[in-house]
Amino acid sequence: MSQARTNARKAAVQALYQWQMAGQNLAEIERQFLEDERLKDAQKSYFVELFYGVPKNLDEIDQTLSEFVDRPVDTIDPVERAILRIGAYELLYRLNMPYKVVLNEGINLAKDFGADGSHKYVNGILDKVAQQKRAVEFKAKGAR
Repeated sequence: MSQARTNARKAAVQALYQWQMAGQNLAEIERQFLEDERLKDAQKSYFVELFYGVPKNLDEIDQTLSEFVDRPVDTIDPVERAILRIGAYELLYRLNMPYKVVLNEGINLAKDFGADGSHKYVNGILDKVAQQKRAVEFKAKGAR
């Protein structure tokens, strides 16, 4: 797994957080990230895919998450919500990416950006999404 892709996810969490909080235009936020060189060590194409892919597929992503969270998605801590949305996006739309990679990245993002213990919450939710949406892969790998 490349560090550039991990950095793209980190930047996407920050950009989605900004979008969720301020509701700014996506292109404007992307421009800020490019200008501030926050994407310098990131895989820009993957950042763009995540940053535009999550809002584009928001209804399906939030619907998927809502099956496994204990409260309305909109009321989840904004940092955790951004991380969960990225993880759900990858589980739903990046089928070539192993679910374990998605879970691992989500846990690490939560450790980097979330509150104490939020990585456990993120892991629990994304694990349930993976079991449902990647059932074939889950069974094939003998997960658990």
